[in-house]
Amino acid sequence: MGRLAFYIVDVFAEKKFSGNQLAVFRDAGSLSSAQMQQIAREMNFSETTFILSEAERSGGYDVSIFTPGAEVPFAGHPTLGTAYIIREEMLRTPVERIVLNLQVGPIPVTFDDSGNGQTVCWMEQIEPRFGQCFTATAIAGILGISPAEIDDRVPVEEVSTGLPHIIVPLRTLESLKRARIARETYFSFVSASWAKPILIFCPEPHERGNDLAVRMFADYYGIAEDPATGSGNGCLAAYLVKHRYWGQDHISVRSEQGYEIGRPSLLFLRAWRQEGRIAVSVGGHVVPVAKGEFL
Repeated sequence: MGRLAFYIVDVFAEKKFSGNQLAVFRDAGSLSSAQMQQIAREMNFSETTFILSEAERSGGYDVSIFTPGAEVPFAGHPTLGTAYIIREEMLRTPVERIVLNLQVGPIPVTFDDSGNGQTVCWMEQIEPRFGQCFTATAIAGILGISPAEIDDRVPVEEVSTGLPHIIVPLRTLESLKRARIARETYFSFVSASWAKPILIFCPEPHERGNDLAVRMFADYYGIAEDPATGSGNGCLAAYLVKHRYWGQDHISVRSEQGYEIGRPSLLFLRAWRQEGRIAVSVGGHVVPVAKGEFL
């Protein structure tokens, strides 16, 4: 396998040791999928990425994303964190835009350096697709809450902006904090569903000045609970616009995640409806933590 340079960053983090951890490996084109899976399992973060070449192909950089359990076609914080490493460590120049070639296609990441010395990384997600809706009763049993705790003004619905999620609207922060996955019921349910992760949200944030509190569970991919989910929050942004959650065809909001597992995270969500289509962007900060060699 040889020596591989790697970096650890915290994504959607306001400071070190918060947000979602990511390991990024450079020049990994010689690795097989099985070797990348072994490394991802060894790192045991929710995702690990592999930059397959230091050179651009078709205007972007080829990147593979693995959870501890499987390769995935798209994930949010790995996209931002990997683009950050390409810019800061590979290119070492403040380019405004980098494209990652992922399984779902090219995903552009832009960099806003205008705010208080801390760059905001933004990714444009692919156009959302909407799947089936589920009853509150079916989902409540998976989450260990009562159906009445699910907000019936909007549906429980599958949404994808690259990786499908089941979006579950809750009424209160208390319900969100109390939710626990019943694993056997969960696996039985998602065996027949398009979307595997479950994202729950409510309009009561932990911190004043923010707009939403979120949790995401993805045992199917080996992630019991994710501290910050760019793909899932992108799905949520599209959902909020589709259903005019705040009575608008556009949103620009601050979404919290990870508080219940001791890794508070902050994601910036933008979405708007234009000519019958919904556009989604998700942004956040990236904080470098460590770098070294994998032997």
